[in-house]
Amino acid sequence: MKIYHNPRCSKSRQALQILRENNIEPEVIEYLKELPTKDELEGIVRMLGVSPEMIIRKGEPDYKDNFKGKNLSDQDWIQAMLDYPKLIERPIIIEGNKAVVGRPPEKVLTLLK
Repeated sequence: MKIYHNPRCSKSRQALQILRENNIEPEVIEYLKELPTKDELEGIVRMLGVSPEMIIRKGEPDYKDNFKGKNLSDQDWIQAMLDYPKLIERPIIIEGNKAVVGRPPEKVLTLLK
């Protein structure tokens, strides 16, 4: 299991805690330090079963300053997340070929079944 994690985010910390309480020690990827590759990000989006825009944090200043009101292609949203990784929703938890966004953090439990 992997978690794309931001230790400064309370929801991300809570999701990681839930995993640990269930005796799971995931591979922790601090995605602001270890940026995902384009292929990794495309794979995550596929596993989530959503469009890239659905995992954009629209409250972030980078979004408001650069993307608000714009109609971008999926590839342009992927590139936006690569250029501005704070735009990536967090936490994202992956188990095998399934993934969830841990909002609320309890959504990680769906991967444990």
